[in-house]
Amino acid sequence: MLQQTQVATVLPYYNKWLRRFPDFSSLALAPESRVLHGWQGLGYYARARKLHALAKIVFRKHGGVLPDKIDNLRALPGVGRYTANAVATFAFDRSVPLVEANIARVMARLFDVRDPIDATRGREKIWRYAADLLPARGAASHNSALMDLGALVCTARAPKCGICPVNKFCRVQNPEALPIKKPQQPPKELTEAHAFTFHRNRLLLEQSSGRWRGLWILPRARSISSSRLVHMSIFPFTNHRITLKIFVNPPPRLRKKTQRWFSTAQLASIPLPSPHRRAIEQLLARRLQKLCSTFPSA
Repeated sequence: MLQQTQVATVLPYYNKWLRRFPDFSSLALAPESRVLHGWQGLGYYARARKLHALAKIVFRKHGGVLPDKIDNLRALPGVGRYTANAVATFAFDRSVPLVEANIARVMARLFDVRDPIDATRGREKIWRYAADLLPARGAASHNSALMDLGALVCTARAPKCGICPVNKFCRVQNPEALPIKKPQQPPKELTEAHAFTFHRNRLLLEQSSGRWRGLWILPRARSISSSRLVHMSIFPFTNHRITLKIFVNPPPRLRKKTQRWFSTAQLASIPLPSPHRRAIEQLLARRLQKLCSTFPSA
């Protein structure tokens, strides 16, 4: 959950997730729609699908107990070097190095790394330095301390070098110039047109097979030349900047197998991507407001 997401945002989702899925078996046996609904609002839904797949493997091959060996952890879906090492050091007290954003920044400044830390050469340097500093015992406390050092002292902007406990060992002259990263490409602009079809107090939705596989979205607009635009919003998605346009469409004569009608009460229990959920909430609220305005006040 912490990948690409801040701790303050994650905490309520994390607590709610553990109430819903307290162990690997409950997650493994849950249908994908329930898993995606539990993840709703966090985005990057591939993470939820990989976690679901991981739970199934742990449940079936490891008796519902997470393996404690690095190689076995790395073999699980969605688990890379950082995640495997984080679990190994914090859950099993293994003496392994750890590198995330804060530690990478500390290492880059401490050793004056001039290679981009998001390129192979720079990334491997950072991991090697982290391994060189690793104590034989107490690795969990050591790694946690490095994270806190980066988060609270060796910050991205205005680092507090005057109170840094490793200041006298630091090689960098201008800490704010590091770490170096590869130049970012400008986001690609995309426009997507979807249909708002509301009939007999039900909304037509379509189960996505693309970007939001398994989630329910507003159907793609069939034709927009004669349709009325009722909503427009812009949201980022990885390296894209997407303009979402929603048009009012009449009910289709024949709906696809992937499409289904939902009552407004059912919408709260199905997984919807945030841009579509926000648009639906706004459009339904507007309809209700318009309906109320047609009745004279008491």
